[in-house]
Amino acid sequence: MKSSVIIISNPVAKRASGKKVNKAFNYLRSQGYNVEVSCTEQKNHAEHLAKEAIRKSPALIIAAGGDGTFNEVINGVAGTEIPVAILPMGTTNVLAKELDIPENVIGAMKLAVTRTPRKISLGKIIIFDGSSQLSRYFILMAGIGFDGEAVRGLNERFKKISGKGAYIFSGIQTLIRFRPEELTLSMEGKNYTGYSAVVGKAAKYGGHFKITPDAKLTDPALYVCVFKSKRRVAIIRYFFGVLTGSHLRFKDVEYIRTDTVKIKGRAHVQLDGDYFGMTPAELTVAPHIANLIF
Repeated sequence: MKSSVIIISNPVAKRASGKKVNKAFNYLRSQGYNVEVSCTEQKNHAEHLAKEAIRKSPALIIAAGGDGTFNEVINGVAGTEIPVAILPMGTTNVLAKELDIPENVIGAMKLAVTRTPRKISLGKIIIFDGSSQLSRYFILMAGIGFDGEAVRGLNERFKKISGKGAYIFSGIQTLIRFRPEELTLSMEGKNYTGYSAVVGKAAKYGGHFKITPDAKLTDPALYVCVFKSKRRVAIIRYFFGVLTGSHLRFKDVEYIRTDTVKIKGRAHVQLDGDYFGMTPAELTVAPHIANLIF
């Protein structure tokens, strides 16, 4: 037998199935690997399983699920040398699209065992709630304001049934009720004001769309898109601007490359598609902190 591989699987991911995990298991076994499968049982369990897996010193950890599962696994392995590969089985699989990883099982597994791991930089957020602080890494993006509130309002049961439709429905509901507080974002010695922002560590968002098109996982930098208006008509314009790739030409949108963002004001935050909490917050870059295969 070759070295061991541990698959961390989210059985409730949109496209997850025992057949897909078994197919990955059988392929890896056919290549001579000793394979172990661990299944998540609740939210944030994948992070715990990843930390347990590290103690076994596997040659590779494979995160099988959606972007939320990848986020949890990355938070479990960040700062170690254990490489991570992904088996996309989520609703949108933004990370897989970002990295051109096949969404079919055999294609993803062939890539996982033939490519050389690459160092990636992660975003890190700290939110402040009185005297307490809560921190977490993100691999794709942090959405603040409208984005965070829409994810907070997501119906998870509806998401399992409708997939992307749940995001659209929540977005419409958020548009109707959105009453944001003005935010101040401090970057590169300058203050910017707005009502929503996306802090990108990767280029793609929600599929093949690009809010922060210059962001790269291998680049130790954050790209911040600040939306300066709270009017519903402006939010709709931002939405179609992102769809057409024209939003960065809008006069009421700021786009900044930085390594640190300090946010004052109160707004909801989502990380890699999962709700996280509320600002005030500070976001930084954790350079070359994880090994990812792509």
